[in-house]
Amino acid sequence: MSRRIEIELTSARPDGTWTWRAAGAREPKGVMTGDVLPSGSKVGDVLKVEAETGVDGTAILAVLTSSRTRKEPARLEIIVSERPFEPVTQQLAKRDRRDDDRRGPRRDGDGGRDRRPRDGRPGEDRPRRTDGPGGPRGPRQDRGPRTDGDRPQRERRDQRPHFTPPPEMPQRPKAKRLKPGRAHRTEILAALPEEQRAIAELTLQGLAAVRQRLRDDNTALKAEGKPEMPEASVMKMAEELMPKVRVAEWLDRAEAAKKDLAELDLRDLRSVVASSEDPIVARDESTRALAAELKASLATKQEQATKDWFEDISTAVEIGRVVRALKLSGEPPKAGTRFPPDLGGRLAAATAAALTADASSERWLALVESVAFSPVRTLVTPAAAPTQVSDELRTMVTRLAPAIPQIAALFGIVVPDGAPMPKPPRVTRRPDKKPASRPAGAPARAEAQAVAPVPAASEPAPAAEVPAAEVPAVDAPAVETPTVDAPAPAEASTEPAEG
Repeated sequence: MSRRIEIELTSARPDGTWTWRAAGAREPKGVMTGDVLPSGSKVGDVLKVEAETGVDGTAILAVLTSSRTRKEPARLEIIVSERPFEPVTQQLAKRDRRDDDRRGPRRDGDGGRDRRPRDGRPGEDRPRRTDGPGGPRGPRQDRGPRTDGDRPQRERRDQRPHFTPPPEMPQRPKAKRLKPGRAHRTEILAALPEEQRAIAELTLQGLAAVRQRLRDDNTALKAEGKPEMPEASVMKMAEELMPKVRVAEWLDRAEAAKKDLAELDLRDLRSVVASSEDPIVARDESTRALAAELKASLATKQEQATKDWFEDISTAVEIGRVVRALKLSGEPPKAGTRFPPDLGGRLAAATAAALTADASSERWLALVESVAFSPVRTLVTPAAAPTQVSDELRTMVTRLAPAIPQIAALFGIVVPDGAPMPKPPRVTRRPDKKPASRPAGAPARAEAQAVAPVPAASEPAPAAEVPAAEVPAVDAPAVETPTVDAPAPAEASTEPAEG
């Protein structure tokens, strides 16, 4: 069966035949006789032909002549009608709610439905069904005991366990972070020659940093074939500049601490006071009066912070937030603070009352982890292990067993002799959003340059544990223990989120 294709003439042979291929493609291709071509054909012409494909290939039967090319553009003729123009309008019919509203009348109105009495009076089209033998539909058949799926949705909703979360604790104002200025350091650097400023900035990191930077620069200068800097002279210059720079840096931090003394974070104030014990800073006369003032303020703030700490723990115990109280007890404002025996007895009693056998595993997870790092960890002895013990709870109790052996014994876990105490979870402090500005080219340095050891902010120092002899027994009537009801299962998702 023949078909029409477009071909391109590729070459003319001496014997009068022509080679061809499909227009714009590589295949198909073949050979055709020249007698079917129109006169004046040449290589590269594109022709529409009638071809037939067989076993031996594609044979060209005839060349089709192209129709006359239309030179004028195609146009559409617009026929003008003599009828006047009538615009089309659309109007939607109003919806009849009586036809498709099967949900009954609306609460805010009748919705177009005829409200009829539903007490079986004449005129009601749908009689009311009753369970008695005289009902319109006959006696009610006994379908067996009523299951939960047969109960109305409102009745099932009312039977769900309700949980009233404990009230929120009053939030204290957030302390400000220390943001030192650069007034004294800028004054010191401006008074130095240009060649000494870079060394003075590097001196803040210590003499070891100056020595390492000097060796790296000399290695680079040696590779370039340039003269090296004398190490002895540069180190001597750094030793002479160190007292001035360290004092200027401490004055910047101390003045910033004094400016925000009422709202300053206690850890930042303690860091500034500890830095004043540096021999280089303490020998300078300009720092003594300011250091003494900051030390007195630190003692006052620590005393007030300790009172607030005890008050927050007592408030958390009273309102039933046991997890929050346990976490607060392990974060004293000052290392080695003695925990009051009466408050320790109340906290231990509230914790033991919350660790009930019917409490969920999530509730036990939050309480056990908080107890292990609190000063009352040896005083909390639950009455029994939980009825449902998850794998996560057993793993946690095994890890914390050296700190709470009396609780681990309820799970059948034996603490080996010499087992190391578990470490509390590490809480990192959020860095400042805006880093401190420094001159271009100056190397980055650590924020704190305190010489005396300062408790890390991320690991609060634990409070001194309450000796068992100083705290009355949890079951003793002398201890005023708050009434703690057994928590509902939903409380497990509320209490861990307190801390």
